[in-house]
Amino acid sequence: MTSQSGLNFWDHLDELRHILLRIVSAVCVCMLIAFCFKEPLFRIVLAPKSPDFVLYRLLGGGDFSVNLINTRLTSQFLIHMKVACYAGVVLASPYIIYQLFTFVAPALYANERRHIISSALWGYLLFIVGALLSYFIIFPFTFRFLSTYQVSTSVTNAITISSYIDTLLTLTLMMGLIFEMPLLCWLLSKLRVLSSDFMKNYRRHAIVAILLLAAMITPTTDVFTLLVVTLPMYMLYEASILIVKHSERKRALGIENK
Repeated sequence: MTSQSGLNFWDHLDELRHILLRIVSAVCVCMLIAFCFKEPLFRIVLAPKSPDFVLYRLLGGGDFSVNLINTRLTSQFLIHMKVACYAGVVLASPYIIYQLFTFVAPALYANERRHIISSALWGYLLFIVGALLSYFIIFPFTFRFLSTYQVSTSVTNAITISSYIDTLLTLTLMMGLIFEMPLLCWLLSKLRVLSSDFMKNYRRHAIVAILLLAAMITPTTDVFTLLVVTLPMYMLYEASILIVKHSERKRALGIENK
């Protein structure tokens, strides 16, 4: 059985194998580069713990000092490998998206290719914006609060490097995924699963869900940090309503695929 591109199933499978090999090779090369540039890599990763981080300077400077510790013999090397792996995936992500597109493009019509390209670009940009918001605002507030919080002055905080890295990567990944909300809503609208009327009618329920999710993402007690997370999530929800409504209008006019 052959497709429109003239390739049969085994040809497609072989092409997929070559694409996956190229992707893995690109990630490994980028990971090796990130691993070799240890100093600048960890200067970026560890910057939010410094009192002179850009956010703290904008707020009038930091008045805290936190030293990270290591408690296991292999931890620092494994953390170096882990961070380099994440950095390698991030650096190679444009190439990964391009390779995946070249695999599916021959089976798509011209208008479908345009939709795929725009969806991939918007999804990538939204993820980057969410990750940057986490790095520059959410994580610094979270780290500063939790690292200086004490139940008693007789108890001293000793923050491990592994705890710091895990929290940073988790928050960054979660915020990046949350910022995919408009794209996800648009796709659900395309599948006739979600409507703008439904999102408007359940807006109050969505606000409660957003507040609960924001509280889980930022385990701090100050209202400002909670609002910093909640506000962009609510704005994303409102933007998603507009996007879904625009998609419905195009479908009603019969120009959805044009």
